[in-house]
Amino acid sequence: MNSKQWNWLHCPVVSAPSSRTRAPLAEKPGRSPANRSLERGMEVLRSFRPGSELLGNAELAERTGLSRSTVSRLTQTLVGAGFLQVEPRSRAYRLAPAVLSLAQAMRSGSTVLGIAAPRMRATAEARRVNVGLAAPDRDEMVYLESIRYNRRPSLRTVVSGQRVPMELTSLGRAYLASAPEAQRKALLAHFRYVRRTQWAELGPALTEAVEEVQRQGYCAASWQAEVVAVATPLVFQRSHYALNVSLTTSEPFAAVVRELAPALMALKAEIQRELEAAE
Repeated sequence: MNSKQWNWLHCPVVSAPSSRTRAPLAEKPGRSPANRSLERGMEVLRSFRPGSELLGNAELAERTGLSRSTVSRLTQTLVGAGFLQVEPRSRAYRLAPAVLSLAQAMRSGSTVLGIAAPRMRATAEARRVNVGLAAPDRDEMVYLESIRYNRRPSLRTVVSGQRVPMELTSLGRAYLASAPEAQRKALLAHFRYVRRTQWAELGPALTEAVEEVQRQGYCAASWQAEVVAVATPLVFQRSHYALNVSLTTSEPFAAVVRELAPALMALKAEIQRELEAAE
C-alpha cells in the first residue's frame, strides 16, 4: 500500500505491521459535520501534484478515497469557485490560477520566510551550498524556500512548494525532533506501517536523528546518492519549520557534516534573533 494513495480523511496509523487498527494521524480542528464538504474539497485539491496536472473524476476518486459521485459534486463546485479548470477535450481538471495566488499570498505574508530568505541566500552564496526552509504537511515536508548554490553541477532541482519524504530527509527528521510528542508518536507509527519492510533499519535511524537534534541541535541524512544534508528545527509562534544546508559531493559523509553543521547553526541563530525581535 502506498501511503500517498491513502484516504487522509481517515488516515490509518497502526502500531504494528500485522495490525489493521485504524486511527487518525492527528487531531484535526473543526471536524464538525458542517465542515466535511470543505475537508473533502481540500482533499481533491491536494491530489494535484507535479506530474499529475490533469486529473479526471475517476482518478480523483481513487486518490482521495471518495465516491465518484461525491468527487463529481466537489469538482463542479471547485470549478464554479475558480479553483479548478476543465480541459475540454479530456474533460479532466487542472488547478486554476487562483491557487497560485493563494501560494503567493502565503509567501509574501510569512514573517519566517521574510526574515529567513535573505539570510539563507547570503549563506548559500558565501559558502557555495544549498539552503532550504521547509514546513511539515502530514507525512511530508514542503519547501517554503530553496536557494541552490551547490559547488558541483547537479541535475537535481528543488523549488518552493516541492515535497520530500519526512522520514527519509534531514528536514523531516529535524521536524520530528521538535514535534509535539503525541504527533511524533503518531507519525512514527505511521512510518512503521508504510515502511514496514525497511523499518528494521529506518526505525533506529529516526530515533538516532531525534536524539542527535536533542543533543547537538541538528541531524544529518543522505537520502539521495552523494547528497549530504544537515538540518535543524526552527519554531516560531508555535509553528514548526526545519532549516537545512546541503551539498552534492563525493566527499565522506562525516567530513561534510562537520563542515556544514557550524554554518547551519550560525544561520539558525541569526534567524532566531531576528524572529525574536519581530515578536
